[in-house]
Amino acid sequence: MSKNKSAIVTGSTSGIGLGMAEAFAKSGMNVMLNGFGSPDEIEAIRRRLADQYGVKIGYHGADMTKPEEIGALVKAAEEQFGAVDVAVSNAGIQFVAPVEEFPADKWDAIIAINLSSAFHLIRHALPGMKARGWGRIINLASAHGLVASPFKSAYVAAKHGMIGLTKSVALETAEHGITANAICPGYVLTPLVEKQIPDQAKARGISEEAVKRDVILGVQPTKQFVTTEQIGALAVFLCGDEAASITGAALPIDGGWTAQ
Repeated sequence: MSKNKSAIVTGSTSGIGLGMAEAFAKSGMNVMLNGFGSPDEIEAIRRRLADQYGVKIGYHGADMTKPEEIGALVKAAEEQFGAVDVAVSNAGIQFVAPVEEFPADKWDAIIAINLSSAFHLIRHALPGMKARGWGRIINLASAHGLVASPFKSAYVAAKHGMIGLTKSVALETAEHGITANAICPGYVLTPLVEKQIPDQAKARGISEEAVKRDVILGVQPTKQFVTTEQIGALAVFLCGDEAASITGAALPIDGGWTAQ
């Protein structure tokens, strides 16, 4: 079902987003990349995916804090590919601090990028999906959409909100051939997670190695990081006809974290 379909994946120049973009391309989908980074590095990623998988790969540098740029991203994908069949909201940032020390500007930025950007992507992509009677909305909500951790108030709030948004959209689109689901990964060793380690160490008064061993992998019973390939495979499955009755779901892929 993926062949001849086209997807947008926000925050896809590295980490989980890039893993999903590659999985989509491998399945035969055209993909519009989005994210920050060196223009040369982004072009190398775009060209590699296009050449390796024989699909169309575009790039748009929309800033996820700016609704008008998100609209331009959807329009650019529709013009380049003819349609946006799959909309994946993956872009995210993190900041770690106790609530009373949490900077207001960091709260606003996390809510804007981790939650509001998903709303704007969905609202722009839905009209075309409804017109064609088919669509897949996938929101990256994190295990922190299901459970909380200390010192991550904005991130946890945004990810819980992402699941609520997903459920509402699923109900609104249930009769239009469109599904909306949230993928809830546990810890993946991405640049975002790696950047958290020193901040977590400072907030908790422990070493960085102890953060990785006791805080990060300590919550995952498998004691293994989730991989971007595993998340990409789940995203591809959700785009298939076999997943047509899965909608409004928050799907953990977290090594057993939220089973505890």
